[in-house]
Amino acid sequence: MTSSGEVRRISSNVPFEETVGYSRAVELPNGLVLVSGCTSVVNGAIDAGTPYEQTVNAFQVAFDALETLGLGRDAVVRTRMYITHARDVDEVGRAHKELFDAVRPAASMLIVSGFIDPSLVVEVEVEAYRQERGEGTS
Repeated sequence: MTSSGEVRRISSNVPFEETVGYSRAVELPNGLVLVSGCTSVVNGAIDAGTPYEQTVNAFQVAFDALETLGLGRDAVVRTRMYITHARDVDEVGRAHKELFDAVRPAASMLIVSGFIDPSLVVEVEVEAYRQERGEGTS
């Protein structure tokens, strides 16, 4: 947890973060961690695979940000999946189930008109929570 009310901001060193002015993830003093929208970027380049592959890749970007903060997918409490086509619901949902079936975060899937790059069909957001030691135990 951050100390003395400090907000931590994590960068993934993607040029777009600097251009637009945002952080990959922000950790609040109350333990809430917000991860910005993530897309299918592998080794700095867009990987425009299937909707399933894009979903897995996008969540991996989010997992990498969480790992930087010392958290894993088990800390995820909410996900949002933005997709460009209703036909991709099953593939995106299958990827989400494989990644989060044991965690079961609150989740939303929304259809949007598009993304900055037309080859992208999925963008995801993640919210996680860092419990204080002893919190949630009996």
